[in-house]
Amino acid sequence: MSEVRIIKKYPNRRLYDTEISKYITLDNVRELVMDNIDFIVKDVKTDEDLTRGILLQIISEQEHDGEPFFSASALSQIIRFYDDSMQGVAGDFITKSLDLFVDQQKQVQDAITTNPLTAMNEIADKNLEMWQDLQEGFFKAAGLNSDKD
Repeated sequence: MSEVRIIKKYPNRRLYDTEISKYITLDNVRELVMDNIDFIVKDVKTDEDLTRGILLQIISEQEHDGEPFFSASALSQIIRFYDDSMQGVAGDFITKSLDLFVDQQKQVQDAITTNPLTAMNEIADKNLEMWQDLQEGFFKAAGLNSDKD
């Protein structure tokens, strides 16, 4: 497996891909994401990890230029989770939901060539398990016991 690709960010806002020894754009970084290439963006002076900020910039451009993925209501809800006692749980939930969605997309694609009924049953079982885990997490975060003893 290859190493993580290093992208350096210079003070002039330019991005430099150390693997190909060229300056790149946010569109090029988006292509790395789409191609599942692991990378990290580092500030050239401080060595600070800027990856999340760059990814947020890409999302912002996508939201502005294309058909929005997030509604204003969804974005408002996300903002409300910051500085809330449930911030960690909400972030966990969103991450697990996206991971599950990607996994289920793959399963549905595989089901087209195999047994669709079996695949749908497996997806339903995984959904139920995820929701039970998330419910347990919410109860723990709220200081409640979710055991049904």
